[in-house]
Amino acid sequence: MATFTLQATPSDGPSWLELARRTEAAGFDALSTADHPGAAASPFVALAAAAAVTERIGLGSYVSNAGVREPMLLASDVASLDLLSGGRARFGLGAGHTPAEWRAIGRERPDVAGRVRRCLAVADAVRALLDGEEVTVDSPDLALRGARLEKPRPVQRRIPFTLGTANSAMLRWAGAHADVVGLSGLGRTLPDGYAHTVRWREADIDRQLDCVAAGAAGRAEPPVLEALVQHVAVTDDAEAAAAPTAADVGLTVAELLATPFVLIGTEDEIVAAIAGHRRRWGVTRFVVREDALDPLTPVLARLATS
Repeated sequence: MATFTLQATPSDGPSWLELARRTEAAGFDALSTADHPGAAASPFVALAAAAAVTERIGLGSYVSNAGVREPMLLASDVASLDLLSGGRARFGLGAGHTPAEWRAIGRERPDVAGRVRRCLAVADAVRALLDGEEVTVDSPDLALRGARLEKPRPVQRRIPFTLGTANSAMLRWAGAHADVVGLSGLGRTLPDGYAHTVRWREADIDRQLDCVAAGAAGRAEPPVLEALVQHVAVTDDAEAAAAPTAADVGLTVAELLATPFVLIGTEDEIVAAIAGHRRRWGVTRFVVREDALDPLTPVLARLATS
């Protein structure tokens, strides 16, 4: 069965807690927060608050910025969330694409290769710390010396780890090591530091999944595949609703409606599309934005009984 995560960020306390309750009641599998220091609330503070008013849903960053987060502090945040939520924490990580976030902590954003090296080094270090290991790293990209997470220890034996990316090297690494591959579908970062080109055509997705499969060769259980959905619309006229987004990203309407990075159509069409993405690519998890909560609630109810 397909599962859904709602990605959101708080604007005030009461509405955030209510959103967490509604997310759980609607049948979402998890609630997540983005990580944009200076532009959004602290992920783990927000998630700890959500843990206090929920009982079932997973809670995690989607995704933590490896460029500006240090492994020792990140591991402590994840473990603390797992403790306070009774074992519901999830750990998501990405390479960090926004130059201003690097500069805000006194670093210049490296080139793509440098961001990839640091992200994978941070991923290895955090996972080892959460497993109770002592970690020493001495490289141009990352330094830790005798780091150990003694307290708090996570409740879960293994906290589920998602690597979010569209980069070929990171997809291969994720195929080998991650529990979940977060398919961002995003390409080159545009000058504003936030927007991107997209890699949403069938051939683009096939290439990304070939990288995941290459990394996963030999694994007893391959990683779960998850798509970051950029647009959700429940409508009787899918083509009209899709046309503006298709024009913005340079795809035909047919190409856009075929990609797992949007869910547009009637409830029947969206349910069919979700099943089609599983058959075509093996995608079984979806991350959607806050504005998708109400439109998708009846869809999730249907999926739960199908």
